[in-house]
Amino acid sequence: MNFKDEIAKIFKEAREKNDWTQEEVAKRAKVSVNYYARIERADPMPRGDVLDRIAKALGVKIKLPLES
Repeated sequence: MNFKDEIAKIFKEAREKNDWTQEEVAKRAKVSVNYYARIERADPMPRGDVLDRIAKALGVKIKLPLES
């Protein structure tokens, strides 16, 4: 599973755990519903600032294992 797929899975699971609609998450994160829905389908890779806003709206932390 790649990073986009992992993000999509984490966001969807967190949204469902909170019993929120995609519209509610999008509103909290200040993104369009269509854009958020595409993120849950792993369609686009959101920019860092958008990724951060959605994660905060859902109450999840994103940790990146960076290696060189």
